[in-house]
Formats: sequence, C-alpha cells, structure tokens
Amino acid sequence: MAKLAYYGTGRRKKSIARVRLLPGEGNITINKRDIEEYFNYETLKREVKLPLSLTDTLSKYDVVATVTGGGFTGQAGALRHGIARALVKSSEELRTPLKRAGFLTRDARAKERKKYGLKAARRAPQFSKR
Repeated sequence: MAKLAYYGTGRRKKSIARVRLLPGEGNITINKRDIEEYFNYETLKREVKLPLSLTDTLSKYDVVATVTGGGFTGQAGALRHGIARALVKSSEELRTPLKRAGFLTRDARAKERKKYGLKAARRAPQFSKR
C-alpha cells in the first residue's frame, strides 16, 4: 500500500521549494539532509516549522522537501509557503489559521532590476561639483 502524501510548492525571491507531507513523527528533510544540518540559524529553522506548529501538526507529518535557487533566507520562506500549501491540501479546516497568519500568500517582493545610467537599481554615481 502506498503512503498518502500531500504536495505543495512554495516560492520566495528566486527560491522554489517542492514539499511532500507524509504521515510520520515530525522529521524535516531538506535536499536529503536534516533541517538541523541544512540551516545554520535557529530563526530559519523556526520559520520553516511555523505552519506546522501553528496548526499543531508538528508531530503528525514528516516533511520531505527539495529546494533550489536563491539564498538560505529565501529558501526558508519558500519552504514555509510550500508546507502551508501542503497542509491546506491535507485538511481544508487548516486554511483559515494559515491564511490569517499570512502563510498562504506569496511574498511578491523581488530584486529590482538595474537601470542604465545608475550603478545599481537606484544607486546613482557619486556627484562632484568640480
């Protein structure tokens, strides 16, 4: 018999997380590595676990995720988004608390493009009177 799995895709900045929720005891595996090994900062580990702790499902599901692109902060945000989406697929009742916490909304902020005549998106060359 195949295990029941719930899937969710999360995005943040340039990061994309493909998340699988499996019935289990709360293990989180990211790119075949444990969450403790993958993320160095406690704040990022907490951010990834937020949707699970908010809905009291931290010990009900194992999370298996594949994350690509971006930096570690964007990857943590993408994981949070993906886990929240997968939780909604597992139970529609969890939608209200997750939506209220803002975990189902894609954070649309991204890097602004560089403009010509400038050194960066908004950084102008240094002005000199002479």
